[in-house]
Amino acid sequence: MDRYPPIADHGLIGDLQTAALVSSHGVIDWFAAPRFDSPSVFAAMLDHDGGGYFLLAPESPEGTWRQLYYPDTAVLVTRFMSPDGVGEIVDYMPVQPGPTASDRHQLVRVARTVRGTVRFELACRPRFDYGRAGHRLDLTPEGAAFHSPGATAYLQGDFPLEQDGHDVRGALTLKAGEAAAVVFTMCPPDAAPPPPPTTEGITEEIWENINYWQLWVRTSRYRGRWTEMVYRSAITLKLLTYAPSGAPVAAATMGLPEQIGGERNWDYRYTWVRDGSLSIRALLDLGFADEATRFIHWLGDRLQAHEGMDGEPLQIMYRVDGDPHLTEEILEHFEGYRGSYPVRAGNAAADQLQLDIYGEALYGLAQGREVGEHAGYHGWKSLAATLDWLADSWDRPDEGIWETRGGRRDFTYSRVMCWTAFDRGLKLAAEFSRPADTARWTRARDEILEQVMQRGWSEKEQALVQYYGGDVMDASLLLAPRVGFLSPRSPAWLTTLDAMDRVLVSDSLVYRYDPQASPDGLQGSEGTFSLCTFLYVDALARAGRLAEARYAFEKMQTYANHVGLFAEEIGPSGEQLGNFPQAFTHLSLIMAATTLNDALDRLWQRV
Repeated sequence: MDRYPPIADHGLIGDLQTAALVSSHGVIDWFAAPRFDSPSVFAAMLDHDGGGYFLLAPESPEGTWRQLYYPDTAVLVTRFMSPDGVGEIVDYMPVQPGPTASDRHQLVRVARTVRGTVRFELACRPRFDYGRAGHRLDLTPEGAAFHSPGATAYLQGDFPLEQDGHDVRGALTLKAGEAAAVVFTMCPPDAAPPPPPTTEGITEEIWENINYWQLWVRTSRYRGRWTEMVYRSAITLKLLTYAPSGAPVAAATMGLPEQIGGERNWDYRYTWVRDGSLSIRALLDLGFADEATRFIHWLGDRLQAHEGMDGEPLQIMYRVDGDPHLTEEILEHFEGYRGSYPVRAGNAAADQLQLDIYGEALYGLAQGREVGEHAGYHGWKSLAATLDWLADSWDRPDEGIWETRGGRRDFTYSRVMCWTAFDRGLKLAAEFSRPADTARWTRARDEILEQVMQRGWSEKEQALVQYYGGDVMDASLLLAPRVGFLSPRSPAWLTTLDAMDRVLVSDSLVYRYDPQASPDGLQGSEGTFSLCTFLYVDALARAGRLAEARYAFEKMQTYANHVGLFAEEIGPSGEQLGNFPQAFTHLSLIMAATTLNDALDRLWQRV
């Protein structure tokens, strides 16, 4: 087993409350429970020796591996082909879509031989609480129980198990047509074991899981080009959404590096106001109104809670249940993915001032009009109070969208999104006849526009730039035409797009910014940012550059992994870097695909 397989060498499974990664060689090397943001149980991706893993694979190293999803589902199939036989591992988690948080979460793994004879091996080595908590093993004929101070896990099924220290291993030979299943169940401490799994029960459950996902995908109204990639992105977004609250996490993982061996290793298992707000538009474009509506409600609750730092109405991220406390710590006992230390749990960026979130929040809330969702009296009062506060607070330096740790600046994108907040607030007030200080909001909106065009404009680059008084380009501004700050075909925007082409674009892949030109307080470099590449496609399509947009979009598909998933970044050799899979990348893929598809349809209608 490769100590650290490539980040992209994984598929994602989940139950809508947490998720796990399965490598293409049958190893679950990331799993946290009972929630996305809980301490890990398997984390070999972050420390091979101390993180823990769950292996189920053919014993023979000689053979070819392939991995795929059962069509339009989150049921993952890992196939092994050798001269002696062809085997498969089917991995899934029973879906828990309801509004109640569950205290039991299961990894179901089915080994089967479809040709010849295959001998499968099993090794289950849980490491609770990020590998910091020991456990006691109880091994009986019914299975294994792993007891730790904070949780109990049970391993049950058809494999004969033997003790391996505090862990278990096993092996089983299967002939063509034979199958064996194992179920790993996470429970509260000292909970009673679940009923033993049966062949009939697991077969029925697999088909229930398949039907759940396929029926959900069929509710999409998207019938355009790139259907397979769009649907896979939609399934991934749903897998990364915590069903009890409707809040999406930014990624399933923590600590995976933006540069191998570097320090840019963050915990992304939280809900960013920015990412979630933009996901509303992506979900509505596909017709997933229920999911969009649930996050609209979650976001409205955060505005009413008014729990931001230092009196701010919002903070940039929260836990999936809305808890604003995300204390960051370094797991010093983990070496990090391929030595990428430090490994951080929690995220100190939650304390940062990022004024752009108010624009994204209002942009997202305004989408509720399409599904009949708009603020009631108390909700509107919270929204109006937020804009009243912002009218006095927008003209300040902040840390910016990229959560830099090099000090505050007058970031242009932050001001553009403050403009968006007032623009959407004014439109909502007019459309629904709500009480508002519209004169004050209008003054603020107009002042921001004038300020950005005067101080955020570089004569040298003939472009909007990252911060006032500089010449550094920033890909976040690719959202400016989408939110209506500039017309997508105006001269000012087209020259900005040209400047980004010159500075940030490398073979259609887009960097966020240049850390050398704009130091961000961190060591090392990073790859191109996949979110920005899809925003670039969206901007090209809006600018009428359809041939460029389509080619860039098609090339970007070649960087997806074998099952259509994207991490945060693409490295110098085309490798995927950063936390995986990243929701922001997949929602921007949907945004780019729908914008480009609609533009191409209009073009063909004119021919």
